[in-house]
Amino acid sequence: MTSLYLASGSPRRRELLTQIGVPFKTVSAAIDETPLQNEPPVAYVERLAREKARAGRQQLLTTLPDSAFCVLGADTAVVLDDCILGKPVDEADALAMLMALSGREHEVLTSIAIIDADRCETRVVSSRVRFRHISKQEAKLYWASGEPQDKAGGYAIQGLAAVFVAGLNGSYSAVVGLPVCETAELLGHFGIPCWQNLTVR
Repeated sequence: MTSLYLASGSPRRRELLTQIGVPFKTVSAAIDETPLQNEPPVAYVERLAREKARAGRQQLLTTLPDSAFCVLGADTAVVLDDCILGKPVDEADALAMLMALSGREHEVLTSIAIIDADRCETRVVSSRVRFRHISKQEAKLYWASGEPQDKAGGYAIQGLAAVFVAGLNGSYSAVVGLPVCETAELLGHFGIPCWQNLTVR
């Protein structure tokens, strides 16, 4: 069976792949995540997922046969008023993001890309998340927890920030970082089934 490599250091993505019974190894795929000028958010996340998958594949080609593996890349962006909210650079940036998201609905875009020797396929999943009002004191306390520091949009829906979420329309796993339904479908196109840890008796 084709081997799968995840081009991501995200523990959330590793957990979600493990959850659906897909064996994998990880590979480092450092890329420049700066948006291009006038690049729409959908194009941005799709490009980054593709570039991460390609970077991971290029790294692996130095030691592995060309056709023996697939690489999965993914990227998630929080979008408010057509602007991408990246990872906060400091406390002031994080607090500004949380105050902007407070009491409003925003979009979370997650793209996945799978590449092998012959092709690269992508999917982009859009979800809508609605936050309740967040006080400045809550925002400061949340920052002090350390959780927002490496998160797109300055929050993690699967963590402490769950208390901010008043509604969700779309894929919860996509907001976490990997849309498992679409990922399973795409893996199937590359001959990699889910639930490999289950057996029929």
